[in-house]
Amino acid sequence: MIKTILALTSSPGRRREPYHIVSCIHDPANLGVAGIVGGDEAQVILVDRLIARITAQTCRQSGLSVVYTDLLDFEGDEIYFQEMPPELAGKTFREALFAYGSATVIGVFRGDEGVRINPPSDTELLFSDALILIAEDDSAIGTPESPEPLQERHIRHLEVNGRPPESTLVLGWNRRVPVMVRELDNYVAPGSRALLVADSPEAERQAGGLLDACENQKLVFRPGRTDNRKTLDSLDVPSYDHVIVLGSSDDLSPEEADTRTLMTLLHLREISDRCETPFSMVSEMLLVRNRKLAEVTRADDFIVSDRIVSLMMAQISENRHLATVFDELFRAEGSEIYLRPAPNYIDPEVGVNFATVIEAAHRRNELAIGYRLAAKARNPDQGVHLNPKKSEIVTLGENDRVIVLAGS
Repeated sequence: MIKTILALTSSPGRRREPYHIVSCIHDPANLGVAGIVGGDEAQVILVDRLIARITAQTCRQSGLSVVYTDLLDFEGDEIYFQEMPPELAGKTFREALFAYGSATVIGVFRGDEGVRINPPSDTELLFSDALILIAEDDSAIGTPESPEPLQERHIRHLEVNGRPPESTLVLGWNRRVPVMVRELDNYVAPGSRALLVADSPEAERQAGGLLDACENQKLVFRPGRTDNRKTLDSLDVPSYDHVIVLGSSDDLSPEEADTRTLMTLLHLREISDRCETPFSMVSEMLLVRNRKLAEVTRADDFIVSDRIVSLMMAQISENRHLATVFDELFRAEGSEIYLRPAPNYIDPEVGVNFATVIEAAHRRNELAIGYRLAAKARNPDQGVHLNPKKSEIVTLGENDRVIVLAGS
């Protein structure tokens, strides 16, 4: 890959105009070299870090992988940049939030500052800025219009208590695990615990270093085959809040790795059916065709690694600035996507327009970009609705979620 970029950028017969090159690498040690040969012409995706971050976030929030896929594929809602309309120049970012009936404003692109996701509400919009929006299509963004009336009496502002310690069970091993464990450590509260179970010698060799790298969670390693029922029965799986099942992509072919993952998930489903304590299951599938088979296991989320990387490369090939947007959304610092209890924002079981939900979230310095209905969690879309119209009346219950962009 590095030789190919070098051949493109340094060839004596290259074109004068800058290239827009999108590529990916696995080893972060090569990122600096890729930057030297690619310069400003290349956008390089760190595959392992990307998938590790998504796995660490998704295991704690059921439905999050659907949100990511919706934003990345070209079938639902995507992220667009739009030149600043004259009607909004000189206005504040808060005013822009309610200016589009069928698009959701999430940030501003300013030449000298770059991408700003969820900036302060009093940020003045300049004529030279561009808005960053979620929309079904760039043609569906439309023009600014009068904001929907807010239903103030149904807005809540419940105090959110501190995060309790969490317990995570990681089943399986591949080269992304060290990054994923460190990413997970950024999200969990102090006093959390994690158990890593794998039959890989490499996992046992690196376990000690991972233990030293964790500040908020205590990591323990235990050797064992993750698709072995006797091994799983000995782990007291229901005692964990989150279960992550990883594909053994380092040692097995994609088909063999997915087969082992599928067997592990089937055992976990039976364990889940026999216990009264719910636990979330997130699994990494290597092949898209196997995801459909795995749905019978009723796992909360499936992360198809290669598909996510391919979709992201396609999106960045359309707009190089999306690389910065995605980096903001997928890292522990900055504004990330969360699915938070709907009653924290609005009165439960009361119909309100989505503009009211946006206002409720904005008062917490968050951006509401959609919602998730718990009753439809087993549907293909897992009950996720992104970028609803501001005028849409939504009725959210105690177990439903508001999808927001927030700092923490």
